[in-house]
Amino acid sequence: MKAVYITEPGKVEIKEIPAPVRKKGEALLRVLRVGICGSDLGSYRGTFAYFDYPRIPGHEFSAEIVEIDDNEYGFRPGMIVTADPYFNCGKCYSCEHGHVNACMDNKTMGCQMDGALCEYITMPVERLIDGKGLSPEILAAIEPMCIGYHGMKRAKIQKGDNLLIFGGGTIGVMAGITAKAMGANVYISDILPEKLKHDVESFGFAGSICNDSPEALLEGVERITGSRVVNGKKVLNGFDVTAEAVGLPSTFQNAIDAVAFGGRVALIGVSKKKLDFDFTQIQKKEIDIYGSRNAMKEDFEELVDAVVSGKIDLSKVISKIYPFDEAAEAFSAFSSSHDMLKVLISL
Repeated sequence: MKAVYITEPGKVEIKEIPAPVRKKGEALLRVLRVGICGSDLGSYRGTFAYFDYPRIPGHEFSAEIVEIDDNEYGFRPGMIVTADPYFNCGKCYSCEHGHVNACMDNKTMGCQMDGALCEYITMPVERLIDGKGLSPEILAAIEPMCIGYHGMKRAKIQKGDNLLIFGGGTIGVMAGITAKAMGANVYISDILPEKLKHDVESFGFAGSICNDSPEALLEGVERITGSRVVNGKKVLNGFDVTAEAVGLPSTFQNAIDAVAFGGRVALIGVSKKKLDFDFTQIQKKEIDIYGSRNAMKEDFEELVDAVVSGKIDLSKVISKIYPFDEAAEAFSAFSSSHDMLKVLISL
């Protein structure tokens, strides 16, 4: 079969490799659509922390079941599914306590193990997620939506919360869409005004802050949340919740600065870089900081139901679909684009 490899930063190749052989307890899947996510772009650019070369990327996908044994879940050949792509060890402290998404030896498809950007894959049956009639395109967008959704659940989003998300890219927007469905007033921040305008108009967010300078950020936070004078000094009210979905030390610092006293911060972005900052802010503001890694199987199932019911609309998230033999062009175009949210590759 054919498979796409990222062989080194900036280089994508299609190779012929042996087709997988299904084992007991597994399903053989014919891959239909694969999304290029932020971690895939980071791997392509050489900036992602969890990637070894060469590697088949891809953990956002939809597929058709080709072969499967009788099973307790009701899966059968011909069904269109997606899957939980985060393989946990089952033996570490995190797994033993039910935090399988934070497994100490996690292996995510397309990162620490080969992914789905090939013609066929095998998958343990218990990891399959019923697509419930969703199109292959929409189903391939469920996994990235789960990343933002899980982060918003971790941050305990409540109806009426004022939320500021740093990062107008795919994960930031998807976090915003799910938080909006939870009842939050969602604001988005980025350094590109045109991206912010598109995100607000397309997804119905409450507003935006162009974060192209420290002054612009503080002005935006005051404009939206207000301020008051405390002991003769102006203090910003801040947002109930902030979320970092970029993966930069500066935007994590921004999330700390923009959150209210007693507020909550969700860290979704991944970075290789370090941050030296005044950690007393955490104590002074009594901030709750939530790291958010991957997602849980229940997140997939809940989001599929939310999309099927019409509570969440993913149709505007998909920017472009490339054929399989143009995978290298897809990575290159997505990497240099400022307005694409979700790029899919069709097999």
